[in-house]
Amino acid sequence: MPVYALKPDYTGEIKDRVENFHGNQLVYIGWDHHLLFSSPFSLLAPIGMRFDVFFKEIVSNAFSQHPEWDQIDWSSVTWLLDGQPFIPQPEVSLGDQGINHKSFLRFQTPGLTGIAGAGI
Repeated sequence: MPVYALKPDYTGEIKDRVENFHGNQLVYIGWDHHLLFSSPFSLLAPIGMRFDVFFKEIVSNAFSQHPEWDQIDWSSVTWLLDGQPFIPQPEVSLGDQGINHKSFLRFQTPGLTGIAGAGI
């Protein structure tokens, strides 16, 4: 997510450039309508990591504490990448699918609306 300086001649050093993450990148990910998580997670992953590995080893660890996690019908989940519809390819790397440094990945789980329907 870009930040813009209010002062036109600001020249500060950008510390969160992808080059500073030693082959990794930040990926923001959110589970829509699930308010147990107050904001998207910022997860660190290697640029060349396959999507299925990223999801199983990193994303699942972040979200699996939610009581609805085990109820997800993954065949009906919809995805957005940086606000655009997205269909993940499990065996393709994050970068090759356009999931880049500071991309925002969201998933929506039809029929699940958070604890006690709080996400409606």
